[in-house]
Amino acid sequence: MKNKLLKILSLFTLVFAITACSNKDNKENNSNENISNQTSQSNEKLSIDELNITYVTAPLNVPSIIEKNKEIFKKHLPGVKINYKEITSGADQTAALASGDVDVLYALGGSSAILAKANGQDIKVLNMYSRAPKAFSLFSKDDSIKNPSDLKGKKIGGPAGTNLHQELLAYLEKDKMSEKDVEFSNMSIPDAAAALDSGNLDVALLGGPAAYKAKEAGLHEITNGENLIDAIICVASSEKFAKDHPDVIKALNDAQAEISKFMIENKDQTKEIVKKELDLDDKAYDYMFPMYDFSTKITDKDKKGFERTKKFMLDNKMIEKDFDINLLFE
Repeated sequence: MKNKLLKILSLFTLVFAITACSNKDNKENNSNENISNQTSQSNEKLSIDELNITYVTAPLNVPSIIEKNKEIFKKHLPGVKINYKEITSGADQTAALASGDVDVLYALGGSSAILAKANGQDIKVLNMYSRAPKAFSLFSKDDSIKNPSDLKGKKIGGPAGTNLHQELLAYLEKDKMSEKDVEFSNMSIPDAAAALDSGNLDVALLGGPAAYKAKEAGLHEITNGENLIDAIICVASSEKFAKDHPDVIKALNDAQAEISKFMIENKDQTKEIVKKELDLDDKAYDYMFPMYDFSTKITDKDKKGFERTKKFMLDNKMIEKDFDINLLFE
């Protein structure tokens, strides 16, 4: 009986040992397979070797500054050469997209996106960049300018096809005036500020640091963009690029999420990076930053803002052809 019991116990021990070894082998095989899969995924080549993307810091484009400083696009696009294109004019940005010189417009004015679409260009809004109507203003040395009618015949300068240009037209429209009633010159924000200072302009369209400096210098702020414009800035590409490179678009979306997270979780560091890039002091940054909403999700409110901007452009003959605003997003 005792010998029989020993035989049974020995059999159980043998079976247990075989099972344990088998399980260990399976675990090792599964582990090796998982490592192999992870390595394969991490080494998976993206569909592009180079990405041409705009880099615009003014008026206060915090996400762009943080991204480049921390190389966040590079992190999410391993092996891809990132070429930054410093193109500030909305019209020049969309022209670069159309020609293929740029793949993604990182910080494009909503009015510029609408203008391009209305003219038949292949353009798609990927997500939002910012909204900041209070950050855009009309400045003058002449504090007698109180109403839109006071601008009649004045020399006014600023970037055409932008939120600032739209703000000027919306302000003029309040007194049933148009661009024809003023002498408008297309120029960059820094050039407009310099021309106002030298007396070559009566009114300058300024935003961001230039607007803050004008205010600090005691210049007369005629109006800001509140209740005049939605001041929507977006991220855009061509529909063709988005369809051909969904992996790149996903990587960019993931990168934007990381940029937003960094800005929220590292407010002091964000402030110092931006201050250095734009040569700002604490007072300037603290004055301007709260004016901006940098959330990236496209909301119904944003789409309504695009619709209002499109209507305004149609009414002011900035565009001739109407279109379904949803075509910008689909």
